Amino acid sequence: MELNSLRQFLVVARLEHLSRAADELRVAQPSLSRTIARLESELGAPLFDRSGRLRLNDAGRLFRDYVERSLGELEAGRRAVAEATSEGLGAVRLASETFLTLTGPLAAYKQAHPAVEIALHWTPADEMSRRLRAQDVDLCVASQPIQAEGLASARLFDEPVGLGVPLDHPLAGRASVSVDELADQPFITARPGHWIRRLLDRLLAARGRTPRIVCESDEPASIAELIGAGLGVGLVPAFARRGATRVPGVWIAVDSPDCRRTVTLYWGADSPLPAAARLMRTTIVGWDWAAGAPGKDAPALPDPA
Repeated sequence: MELNSLRQFLVVARLEHLSRAADELRVAQPSLSRTIARLESELGAPLFDRSGRLRLNDAGRLFRDYVERSLGELEAGRRAVAEATSEGLGAVRLASETFLTLTGPLAAYKQAHPAVEIALHWTPADEMSRRLRAQDVDLCVASQPIQAEGLASARLFDEPVGLGVPLDHPLAGRASVSVDELADQPFITARPGHWIRRLLDRLLAARGRTPRIVCESDEPASIAELIGAGLGVGLVPAFARRGATRVPGVWIAVDSPDCRRTVTLYWGADSPLPAAARLMRTTIVGWDWAAGAPGKDAPALPDPA
């Protein structure tokens, strides 16, 4: 089996769509179809169900897990050799649902280690365990739990999530609102799968309601601006109130113990991290999130030569 064929299989397995996979890989679809057929022939079993939409079957899921681990180990070996034979610290790959929360520790890390190459990958939480297992990234930061075996984690901070409303909104003078009062509000929020959308859906589902959504966006800055412009309301983490994308309006507490987020750092428990990633982990875990500065009691790891 060729490594390129295995990499192509992983893309098809992730997208479960040949033409989209071919576009992402920049190969012709007939060529990609032949690659998958060759793999299935070598394995002696189909990897996909082809009745209707292309779907990864049980054998395909089993094979995908082994391929991800195998390619991850090869990449880890390549990086280990590069680290051992070079004078620098190499590179670190960090995935997150949003990087606005991480600008402080990232800036501090880059200032302390200017030679390290930092690769940032926007990644939905659903994809993080797969990318860590495949060693496609070194570290992940998520605002929702990642339920998967083989991961280690460190809780970074926990905070309330409130309601952002325009200055002239009827609720703007309130100190808090109930979840029931959110049901009929026009929401500007993120797309399905994002932590803030899942929180909104979960809060209202507990009361037998669905949110009234007037706009979906992947851009936190756009969500904040649209709320400030009076086009709707939205859930806003407390952290965002002191950030560059703070809502130009009013932040109101939501009267529910469930309206919170916990931000957590994850990494693979069974694979050693490169030196650059270990230093990044130390920087993030030791950050004083309330002060927006390195923590005085941050855990220390020696900076390898």
